[in-house]
Formats: sequence, structure tokens, C-alpha cells
Amino acid sequence: MIKRRHFVACLAALLSSGASAEALQERNMPMDIALELAQGAVKACAADSYNVSAAVVDRAGVLRALLRADNAGVHTPDAARRKAYTAVSARTPTSAMAKNIQDNPGAGQLVAIDDFLILAGGVPVKIGNETIGAIGVGGAPGGNLDEACALAAIKEVEGKLK
Repeated sequence: MIKRRHFVACLAALLSSGASAEALQERNMPMDIALELAQGAVKACAADSYNVSAAVVDRAGVLRALLRADNAGVHTPDAARRKAYTAVSARTPTSAMAKNIQDNPGAGQLVAIDDFLILAGGVPVKIGNETIGAIGVGGAPGGNLDEACALAAIKEVEGKLK
């Protein structure tokens, strides 16, 4: 049992530690840009005859937009969502995470994190250095191609990311 005197001392130390009481202000993924990103990625892949799904999540990993091309595989919507979730959680492209696991076996347990999918095709969406969400693409015949479609979609909206 914690003695009252000890509890009060700990609370006083915590309150005087300089912790800021100001509200956080964070930018987040707006729905219109999320939809534009998903459409752009599906369109970019379709130009190369790849039937994919594209998912866009906000900064907390919550799904904002999901599109599946007419002939995309049944597994692609979930793969795209999980790639986007992984990219926003780590704030890094999933291709870089996959390479890190190959180069550093100690990072191998990243694959055990719930809902992570460490395959190329997930890319954070940023305003400056601030991650506001991510896009994931699944269904092209290689993660590098999924990622290329995601990057093409980001490039199309970069002027709106301010």
C-alpha cells in the first residue's frame, strides 16, 4: 500500500516536471485527399495493367478510403489496408522495413505485430516531417510495383499537402 505522504510527493514531482498542459494540434488525413490518393494509385497501376486495391489510413491507422479494381484479387483489399497501417505505424515505407528485416535478423519479430504486413507497397503520407496518414497498395506482381503506384498517387496530390 502506498503511503499518502509518498503518493503526494510523487504527484507533486510529476506536476512540477515541466509537462506541458497545452492541447496537441495534429494534422490528419482528410477524406477528399484519401479518396484522391486511392483513386490515383488504382489508376497508376491500371495504366500498367495491374489490378490492385488501394487503402488510405489516417495518422492513427484508421481506414479513410479503400478501392478495389474490378479484377483485383480477393485478398488485395486487406493486404493494402495492412500495408498502409504498417507504414503509418512505423512512419516509414514498408519496403524499407522489409529490407531492414533482411539485413537485421533481430528485427524479424516486427512481423509478429498484430495487423502489420511487411511487404513493399505501404508508404507514409507526410506534410513536411509530419506523418498524416499512409497509403497501401496490393495486387501488382511485386511489392516494388505496388509502391510505385502509391508514390505516383502521392506525387499527384503533393500540392494539396500543405
